Amino acid sequence: MLFELRQYTINEGRREEFVNLMEEKIIPFQTAQGMTILGSFVSEEDEQTYVWIRRFHSEDERERLYDAVYNSDYWRDEIAPSVGDMMSRESISVKRLEATPRSPIQ
Repeated sequence: MLFELRQYTINEGRREEFVNLMEEKIIPFQTAQGMTILGSFVSEEDEQTYVWIRRFHSEDERERLYDAVYNSDYWRDEIAPSVGDMMSRESISVKRLEATPRSPIQ
């Protein structure tokens, strides 16, 4: 198993709109393609931080699902244009994580 911890900086005043996009379009679409989304979070300390976690069974699965999602017409035409207006792409942080042997998140 491998995990992705993804952290985004949302443009000022756009967090609620971004959360709605994630919860109404992005997460359902990615889940429908086979991705496992473990959670999404906003910071209590600032209005611009959004974090989410995805899980993949293997690197092969991650690559296959990335292709299915990010090379789809729906992503290119419906999702990508909206995302770019709401967040700073330069500040995207993606950490690949491996759970410890006794981690309950397995």
